[in-house]
Amino acid sequence: MDQELDAMFGFAPDHDSPVPYMQRTRDYYKAIGYATPYRWAHHLQAPFTRLTKPLSECNVAIVTTAAPYQPGKGDQGPGAAYNGSAKFYQVFSGDSSRDHDLRISHIGYDRIHTTATDCNTWFPLPALRRAVAAGRIGKIAARFHGAPTNRSHRVTIEADAPELLARVREDRVDAVIVVPNCPVCHQTSSLVARHIEANGIPTVLMGCAKDIVEHAAVARFLFSDFPLGNSAGKPRDVASQDQTLDSALRLLESACGPQTTMQNPIRWNEDGLWKLDYSNVAQLTAEELQRLRAEFDRQKELARVNRVEKAA
Repeated sequence: MDQELDAMFGFAPDHDSPVPYMQRTRDYYKAIGYATPYRWAHHLQAPFTRLTKPLSECNVAIVTTAAPYQPGKGDQGPGAAYNGSAKFYQVFSGDSSRDHDLRISHIGYDRIHTTATDCNTWFPLPALRRAVAAGRIGKIAARFHGAPTNRSHRVTIEADAPELLARVREDRVDAVIVVPNCPVCHQTSSLVARHIEANGIPTVLMGCAKDIVEHAAVARFLFSDFPLGNSAGKPRDVASQDQTLDSALRLLESACGPQTTMQNPIRWNEDGLWKLDYSNVAQLTAEELQRLRAEFDRQKELARVNRVEKAA
């Protein structure tokens, strides 16, 4: 009957709506044995800074949660399992004039539906270069910057966000594009964008986790209803990457106030069934949950080594 009504009125099926990542994450960790639910960052208002000049005259920087490839830190290639040893715990910067091998094996992206074969889906530097060539933006900042994916609100707000602000100020940036990947990345990126925006530099966040970003509240959010790991467009699809970036740039120009969300009109596929798979405990057996708990504990220990190395 529901399908008949959907067909009659042109309704979409219930599953084909933005993935509820916060609830999925709570349910998942509860199912593998972690009783205390994670508290996601929540704000009711967001800071807002307008562009002071046309984008064609602006110096634009990227902040990413992707990590540089680290030889000797295990499999970080396409299809690699979650790799805690590849995590980074301090802000890094890279030369925007060069190409870089940035990867996402260290975070919880959608490993079922994201191939991770094209870094341009999470790091839009080539698309930004094409925008410069077309006269859409003035120039790319001398450096891009990496934001550590940190579950600690305090560390992100008190340490990483101020450090990122200092670096984009050093580069005399006029606007910042922030690109997350995993669920916690979206929270980290939102907190970073809020801090940069509150200190006078306009930002736009390009992401796929609508509930997390809107819960944290940012100035401008381009929502792409794609699997995690594709915030900058579809893999091997330059047209979608350019269109996604252009949508973010138009939002940067046109938002009239804070907490402005624009939805990318591009669809990932026709049926939207991919949305049922990510961290969905309803689709996991007890044996799978037990295995996932053991693997999670193992990866936590690998990541802990990196924290110890940073502290030292």
